[in-house]
Amino acid sequence: MKINAGMMIVGAVITGGCWSMASNKVSTANAASTPIVEISSTPKPTPSKTSANTPTNANSDTSVMKDGSTFAKNLATDFEYPTDDSGKLLMREYGSVFVARGGAKPPSKVVFKDAADVDSYQASLDHTAAQIGGMKIDLQTAALKALQEAIAEARTRNLTIGPRGGDSSRRGYKQTVDLWASRVGPGLAHWTAAGKITSADAARIKAMTPYQQVPEILKLESQQIYFAKDLSKSIIYSVAPPGTSQHLSMLALDVKEFENPQVRAILAKHGWFQTVTSDLPHFTFLGVSESELPGLGLKRVDNSGRTFWVPDI
Repeated sequence: MKINAGMMIVGAVITGGCWSMASNKVSTANAASTPIVEISSTPKPTPSKTSANTPTNANSDTSVMKDGSTFAKNLATDFEYPTDDSGKLLMREYGSVFVARGGAKPPSKVVFKDAADVDSYQASLDHTAAQIGGMKIDLQTAALKALQEAIAEARTRNLTIGPRGGDSSRRGYKQTVDLWASRVGPGLAHWTAAGKITSADAARIKAMTPYQQVPEILKLESQQIYFAKDLSKSIIYSVAPPGTSQHLSMLALDVKEFENPQVRAILAKHGWFQTVTSDLPHFTFLGVSESELPGLGLKRVDNSGRTFWVPDI
């Protein structure tokens, strides 16, 4: 696979994006209308003094400012900046969502530790569920509103914008753990049989929590011991590590018509952008116009006729 500016190599690891549990089969746009039926809305809780959309003061002396980048300056004041190599890698891969605006509340950490951590964050969000294309879509309310506006505009051009599958929007922690385990288990078995990992090390890793496993697996991948489904590349090409998927924030959607450049342009007009270079159906609600993205510390990466916006760090 050709390596482009939107991918990064750590040791021998080529990292990529988070794929949906849905089929990878491409579906192109058609002229049928996409029905939208609002199901429910969870009101936004009373905000705390620290807003998730409040940029860190450029003169503040906090750990967020460690790299001094424009991106870091636009993170929330309570953002937990990663200090380990695996956390920094994941920040580069999935970090665009952390500077989301337009009424969105991005996560304040790179990795959620467990289900309780995810549940607590999701419970703090103003989110709304709706039926779109016959599937339930649950997103932060600002993101859903922008999506509905994009769908309405697409309809005027005889285009549709819809989800790829039932898990295209909100996901829970268990879903990310199950996907992760479906790669880690077979990978450990394979590499143990190949003599690359000892049985003792494999057992030790299996006994860890998913949160503990992530840096261990990424460390092995730096030695070219890969855990993607075909065992030839990084696990991040197959799944997002537990607690890191942008879908946990309810600010991501896997779009069925992702191959259509007109659809991509309409989504971008309404604040939805591609942010993970190896995950083509994946769009992230950033809530601003494209011209504002560099000011948030994001850089443009062009690949195969597509535009991605990734952290400039």
